[in-house]
Amino acid sequence: MAASSNSSLSGSSVSSGGAESISAASGTRQRQEPTPDRTALQARLGHTPGSFLLGQFSVPSQYAEDYQPPIWKSYLYQLQQEAPRPKRIFCPKEVENRPKYYGREFHGMISREEVDDLFGGVEGAYLIRESQRQPGSYTLALRFGSQTLNYRLFYDGKHFVGEKRFESINDLVTDALITLYIEAKASEYISKMTTNPIYEHVGYATQLREKVSRRLSKTRQDSKKVPLVREDSNTVDKITSLVRRAALRETENHFNYEKAHNFKVQTFRGPHWCEYCANFMWGLIAQGVRCSDCGLNVHKQCSKYVPNDCQPDLKRIKKVYCCDLTTLVKAHNTQRPMVVDMCIQEIEERGLNSEGLYRVSGFTEHIEDVKMSFDRDGDKADISANAYADINIITGALKLYFRELPIPVITYDGYPKFIEAAKITNPESRLEAINEALLLLPPAHYETLKYLMTHLKKVTTNEKDNFMNAENLGIVFGPTLMRPPDQNTLTTLNDMRYQKLIVQLLIENEDVLF
Repeated sequence: MAASSNSSLSGSSVSSGGAESISAASGTRQRQEPTPDRTALQARLGHTPGSFLLGQFSVPSQYAEDYQPPIWKSYLYQLQQEAPRPKRIFCPKEVENRPKYYGREFHGMISREEVDDLFGGVEGAYLIRESQRQPGSYTLALRFGSQTLNYRLFYDGKHFVGEKRFESINDLVTDALITLYIEAKASEYISKMTTNPIYEHVGYATQLREKVSRRLSKTRQDSKKVPLVREDSNTVDKITSLVRRAALRETENHFNYEKAHNFKVQTFRGPHWCEYCANFMWGLIAQGVRCSDCGLNVHKQCSKYVPNDCQPDLKRIKKVYCCDLTTLVKAHNTQRPMVVDMCIQEIEERGLNSEGLYRVSGFTEHIEDVKMSFDRDGDKADISANAYADINIITGALKLYFRELPIPVITYDGYPKFIEAAKITNPESRLEAINEALLLLPPAHYETLKYLMTHLKKVTTNEKDNFMNAENLGIVFGPTLMRPPDQNTLTTLNDMRYQKLIVQLLIENEDVLF
């Protein structure tokens, strides 16, 4: 949405259609970053006596020898503090037909010249007027940089001129003035923020890795799993996701699958710094993005450069079912989802000879009980014969897990390659094509599929008792492991025979393909 004065609030404050952002004047000297006032900064961030500052967290002083001083850059924070404050220009009279969601800053239908007179050259002055060109639409007039900027104003329960939504006009203007001021003073600095990130070589994180990882390694003596947060540790609870990830890189993590971060726009309360470039995240709301899986906080523009190295935090994984497969295994530091391992182990211990294994359904309410048990207790869930005597309940829970994956085991990206392979008539060429398609799967998906096919091959070796051959299992697992990307009903029906064939071939040739 373009501003009528050919200026716009940048970033997410105002959309960029046809509008031009205020930029720093040519010849502006680059400011040296001042050293922050440590005491004041600690007070703002909730620092208390007996602890010291680590980024945006306070850490008990007994661990102080493990860390270097904070490296967060204060330049943009100081600019935000210097930004003009909003000054509302009240209308001296009651305006007829004033929208109920505007206050005394609404002046009705007045000209731009009248607006300039009311502002009197005061930086940060603002008012709302009805557009003379488009009656019924409203304009936010704002004084900044010795000129009056005009923006089309909207309301849908919240006020906005771009992507950000605000509870009040004053908040909108406050955020706008911060954005405009920082862009005017530091446009070149902002453009270079990502060129020398701290993400991979942050000083204190590098020195912290060995000491924190040694503490973490003590908890692995009785388990192969690497706990991401110790229950008795105040240190790991309070370090940033950046430092936590640095420490985990040094642990015995044998299942280091690549995973992209799951960034979502975040409003931070209190000062926050980007964990990629170490710069302040400015603005009043939606200052940056946070990974909902590991908690990494970065600028929106920095998120494009963050590598696919998300290490999910168990505290942020709310459930087992319906959770992304790679996210789950990385959070639990396992090769495969624990649901798959535990269900298959239980089935192989007491169910391989069960007639109609995987074809016969268990009671739905009992299957839901197993699901809730995994979501609540994780790998402590009890799925033994004492809890569920009917093995069909366990097979049903396993199939439900695969059906509820947001991305199927055979991913949407790989789906077309598998369907194309199934259509090849020459057996050798078809297996070669399936093998190539398998290489497209993410590592965690590949390992899960491999383990499942090895198990289903065992099921077929007991066909004389359970009456389940590879073709029957293909009918059961085809639609469970594969779903077309477009979710089109007609496509699904047309592809069912190919889905069945793919699973059948994966079972029959498990020893060759994996």
